[in-house]
Amino acid sequence: MTNRAPLEEFDPAKLHDGLLMAVENVHEKLRVAREKHRVMVGNPVIQTPAQNLDMAGVTVLGYDECQTVLTDSDRFSSSIYENIMGPVMGKTLLEQEGDEHRASRALVSPLFRAKLLERWRTELVEVVVHELIDRFASRGKADLAREFTFAFPVQVIARLMGLPREDYIRFQQLSIELLSVVYNWDIGMAASATLKEYFGEILAERRRDPQDDLISTLAESEIDGERLSDEEIFAFLLLILPAGVETTYRASGNLLVAMLTEPSLLETVRTDRAMLRGSIEEALRWEPPISTVVRVAKKDCELGGIKIPKGTNLSVSVAAANRDPAHYPDPDRFDPTRKNFAHLTFGAGPHVCLGMPLARMETTVAINALLDRLHDLRLDPAAPAPVIKGVAFRSPAALPVKFTPA
Repeated sequence: MTNRAPLEEFDPAKLHDGLLMAVENVHEKLRVAREKHRVMVGNPVIQTPAQNLDMAGVTVLGYDECQTVLTDSDRFSSSIYENIMGPVMGKTLLEQEGDEHRASRALVSPLFRAKLLERWRTELVEVVVHELIDRFASRGKADLAREFTFAFPVQVIARLMGLPREDYIRFQQLSIELLSVVYNWDIGMAASATLKEYFGEILAERRRDPQDDLISTLAESEIDGERLSDEEIFAFLLLILPAGVETTYRASGNLLVAMLTEPSLLETVRTDRAMLRGSIEEALRWEPPISTVVRVAKKDCELGGIKIPKGTNLSVSVAAANRDPAHYPDPDRFDPTRKNFAHLTFGAGPHVCLGMPLARMETTVAINALLDRLHDLRLDPAAPAPVIKGVAFRSPAALPVKFTPA
């Protein structure tokens, strides 16, 4: 890969801190706003300069209202992503709608079938996870954010794509730089250009000599009898990066914060692994890794008592919906014994996340491996307590732990 950076030059915290905006009391601000308005003009977390629809758009805070926006594709469109991520990714599933969206989704959905996921679990995810733990298991201490949760999903995606092992670190760095377009246009666009150039070389190789990997599958795929163009394939690959990496590493980090700050819960899950599924779902509800998705009104309509003109941008606050007391008793408490797992973290409706099964499987494998191999796992008492921070993206920037050296 061009401009490859050696491992010692890459500290993920320096890059992803830009995505973890330090806004205090995010959930408290959302709670106060939701109690007043389940749908409101403006943004309750980041104050907008003008509280009118044209400038500020609408924020949707109630669970039922959020679900309505996500499932009603007649009134609300995801085409807004053309302006947000289109410049760095091209035309992706995020912005596609109708028949075009269904055809593209059908192309990649077989990648997430149960039989293939089981193969990925044993041949790929378990291998990656244990290789990473091997690096620090004998040390007795680690930063699980930098050394584990951040590293394993991007390695899984890189191996699924069939990328050379020596490119993993640079690939990981570019995956964050790509998302940085939301606050630094130049960094995001430069990462996009580098990745497209790199993927172009790999794609040309796979067209000459197909392998058992995702890029080869896409190179041989057709929609309506037509092979995918390079740009269409790049769009798939550039979307899979944040979709496959961001959600998993942030969600697993958030779950570890919840478990490590409640040692009795950690021990309960260690002795009863049946509790892990509920813990994963509760972490997804309690601290969604991506807190907001966006839509645009396709026609004049009304939601939550607010008239919404055609063309209005809507921020769907998954984080607020997931803590709506109308749906969840004591919603701010992390409770893995909850019976209601119907959170909106993976979205809803036509654009519900395709990678849900992979994300859940990866997190299950990762937590099980940590519990199996790191005995007496606990927060490092000499280090600052981990903090989940961020607005659009939420996770701990650091997760210092100690354990019995293996």
